[in-house]
Amino acid sequence: MNLLIVILLFLALLLSRVTSLKTAVNVLLAQSALVALACTIVAVDTGEVHTYVAAALTLVVKAGLIPYALYRIVGMLRREREDHPILNPNYSAMVFGCMIVLAYGLIDRALPGVVSRDALAAAVSMTLIGLTMIMTRRQAVLQIVGLITMENGLYLVGLSVTKGLPLIIELGVFLDVLVAVVVLVILTYRLKRSFMSTDTSRLKKLKG
Repeated sequence: MNLLIVILLFLALLLSRVTSLKTAVNVLLAQSALVALACTIVAVDTGEVHTYVAAALTLVVKAGLIPYALYRIVGMLRREREDHPILNPNYSAMVFGCMIVLAYGLIDRALPGVVSRDALAAAVSMTLIGLTMIMTRRQAVLQIVGLITMENGLYLVGLSVTKGLPLIIELGVFLDVLVAVVVLVILTYRLKRSFMSTDTSRLKKLKG
């Protein structure tokens, strides 16, 4: 599990350097597959059937359907990339690193000696990094990647604390995420049609 946590943190940090939309979706796909693997490991440890179902749903929805929808929209945006983010890649990497340090500091102070400390800290780090991506990237696809990274972090927080939520709650969360991504992909497509770009800063032109 420790190796899994290290790879998840590495992928989260890697997002700070990514400007290509397709590369960002590739990283998200790998990240979601690892989250599904983490859920499977918890399912094997606990033997709970609903956790196996949650792992399968994570694989199908987050590592299958959502990346597929994003690849479709990225395929229509071949010339789009993150050219002028609010934070350049160097500052972005520094801020993401600070988020990881902050998360470990918070978990150490709030839950000293907890066995799942590293997993919980990594999950909080991913949540903060996803939120930072939403705030500092201008491309709609990268903001969606930030949203799913934040959701993956929140999912891992729940997994670390409860060892698997009830299945009905898991189903509700997966449905919400899937609908949200479909709506955002449609909006991104409409943004491209209207402004010839998916740079969300252009929406400021809609101000009256």
